[in-house]
Amino acid sequence: MYNALDIAKYFITLASPEEEDLITNLKLQKLLYYAQGFHLALWGKPLFNEKIEAWQYGPVVPEVYRIYKQYKADSIPQPDDFNVDQYDQETQDLLDEVYEVYGQYTAPTLMRFTHQEPPWKETPLNEEISLALMKAYFETQLIN
Repeated sequence: MYNALDIAKYFITLASPEEEDLITNLKLQKLLYYAQGFHLALWGKPLFNEKIEAWQYGPVVPEVYRIYKQYKADSIPQPDDFNVDQYDQETQDLLDEVYEVYGQYTAPTLMRFTHQEPPWKETPLNEEISLALMKAYFETQLIN
């Protein structure tokens, strides 16, 4: 199992410096949520241990948010300590797929998506989104 910061760094490195919408903290939080949700749906276990909470602007991993909050709405710079070899192929494939599907959207668009989904809607504000709720929802999102 990984920690959420490792997953965050993977997503940050996928953002091309040439792209107009690099990864902001808000966008990163939504990507972490989707990665965790699909991992739960596919393999029945979490990708990372850190909790995801239902905040005003959607799902957030508080530990990762605090690390990158200094960047506010600006893009997060590429990490210096990234090593792709620490990720197994299955995880890389999942994260690449999540980024391919959701990385194309802006942070506000991703926020709107999450606000329409049961894991965020059914969790009281500032409370932890349960893994069971995420797993049940994301199982309905898998394409057979």
